[in-house]
Amino acid sequence: MATAFDPLQTARSALACLDLTSLNDFDTAADIEALCRKAQGQEGRGHTAAVCVWPRFVAQARALLPASIAVAAVANFPDGSSDIERAVRDTREIVDAGGDEVDVVIPYRDLDVAPALLAAVRQACAKQRLKVILETGMAPDEAAIARACSIALDAGADFLKTSTGKVSVNATPQSAALLLQAIAARPDARGRVGFKAAGGVRTVADAALYIALVAQHLGAEGVSPQRFRIGASGLLNDIEAVLGGQAATAPSASY
Repeated sequence: MATAFDPLQTARSALACLDLTSLNDFDTAADIEALCRKAQGQEGRGHTAAVCVWPRFVAQARALLPASIAVAAVANFPDGSSDIERAVRDTREIVDAGGDEVDVVIPYRDLDVAPALLAAVRQACAKQRLKVILETGMAPDEAAIARACSIALDAGADFLKTSTGKVSVNATPQSAALLLQAIAARPDARGRVGFKAAGGVRTVADAALYIALVAQHLGAEGVSPQRFRIGASGLLNDIEAVLGGQAATAPSASY
């Protein structure tokens, strides 16, 4: 039986699992300072799990944030190039600047090169959390998504992430279910690997759909920052509105 939607509890869970993101082409140091300020939240309401930025802003973000908020940055982003050297270079830049997490785009147009690219990236960030972006909205079919999941898990991914947020179709409940099924099906992944929905998650009601899917496939313990993230830039506004006493808005049109 479906659980009733509790806006306040959902907002709290979404905030704790939020990767507050700014990946605009023309981001400035001032933009990142504002992002880090927002990530730390309003007093008494908690903070986000992480911020997610371009590699060039990692050192700044790490200096501005407490250790309790991770700094994530993107590699091989957003196009998912087959250039292994580029992906490793991005990754090393993130690591050298003090980043905690690497969100790397799998070469989704050429999955044959993906094992070598992800192995090189994994080696370059052995101590960091590695989130592999599968760009599910660009996959030709579910078999391609399943193959990408398998490659990422074989390479030692810590998270499977749906999307870059830079294409026309990003996170959907359907793609989320495929990634979660892939994690749950593998004994070496089901108790360790997490899931991240990214792109188009704008309301607390949207977040509720993914929280329910994670709980269904990974158990209630999966709904934690260690196993579940939402990558979003605008979701925090709705979270704060709900925590401030406003009525929850409806799911986004795409849901």
